[in-house]
Amino acid sequence: MRSTPDSLSAVFAALADPTRRAILVRLAEGAAPVGELARPFDMSAPAISKHLRVLSDAGLIEREVNARWRICRLRADGMRDAHDWLETYRQFWEDSLDRLKVFVEASSGAGQDAAAVPDTRSPQREKP
Repeated sequence: MRSTPDSLSAVFAALADPTRRAILVRLAEGAAPVGELARPFDMSAPAISKHLRVLSDAGLIEREVNARWRICRLRADGMRDAHDWLETYRQFWEDSLDRLKVFVEASSGAGQDAAAVPDTRSPQREKP
């Protein structure tokens, strides 16, 4: 799945819901039947099915029918596009923070150097 604006939007829309994120957390532990995925949630079977369909359409999970079981599993590459997109911004912020660190260190170093240099200005006269 290569990144397109629509696929990226589908992934982020799927991740926007806490129920779907919880399902993904569970599937990170291994494949599970739909009934097990639904157990922690107080919602109807059609509502769980809708969440699973959104995750599947976004490419984050795959579903299979095995006899009478509907098994879901996490797709290893499902979040790769989102990760790649976010990585660009992570790198931007790391670079920005590195530049800020260098600036602060240089500024504080300059301040220390200035404090170490004696003041050569003429002394102020005290008023009588």
